[in-house]
Amino acid sequence: MAVLPYKDKQDSKKDQVAEMFNNISGKYDLLNHVLSMGIDITWRRKAIKYLKDDQPKLILDIATGTGDFAIEALTLNPDKIIGVDISEGMLAEGRKKIKKKGLEDKIELQLGDSEGLLFEDNMFDAVIVSFGVRNFENLEKGLSDMYRVLKPGGKVVILEFSKPTKAPMKQAYAFYSKAILPQIGKLVSKDNSAYTYLPESVQAFPDGMDFLRIMNNVGFTSNLCKPLTFGISSIYVGTK
Repeated sequence: MAVLPYKDKQDSKKDQVAEMFNNISGKYDLLNHVLSMGIDITWRRKAIKYLKDDQPKLILDIATGTGDFAIEALTLNPDKIIGVDISEGMLAEGRKKIKKKGLEDKIELQLGDSEGLLFEDNMFDAVIVSFGVRNFENLEKGLSDMYRVLKPGGKVVILEFSKPTKAPMKQAYAFYSKAILPQIGKLVSKDNSAYTYLPESVQAFPDGMDFLRIMNNVGFTSNLCKPLTFGISSIYVGTK
């Protein structure tokens, strides 16, 4: 059974996720940095380094949100980054950020469904995602569409939350995610469901080797998983 942000509603997971991110978009960046104690910035930096030797010129950032991963990807000196997201609220925040930084010529943000990308086959040199794939309604379908729009030889780099497996971090993270994180999220974002959904979605996500198997099933090769910060998040890399 799918984990949903709003359990009292009959809308699809996709629609509920879009609504949730629209609701919290104004506070999303603040909450991200506070709840991760700023380490999410380091995670993104490490993930992007997996593309350093590839020098991709056209990059697709899926579930781009407010554009932080796209902005980090500029360190690769691409010609263009296109970010897509199902939340117009998140995109609006991202466009303000990109305009403030004077990056409109490098980053373009579009409303779009990550599981039904409106791009041609074999179009992008690299596809990147940060903290987005666990929100997909159909994970395999979303990964398959990433594979379709990626050029042969291109790489996908995915940064996603995972579950620590070793004590004492396993117990500490479980307490933090269930008892503390939802309370802080509720206080700042005013959306009671958003930060209850987050730990629930992490718990339900097939991380580690399970996720690598799904990547392999849709066609990606040379797949690797790099756990970060005692396994709180992981970087996944695959090649078409």
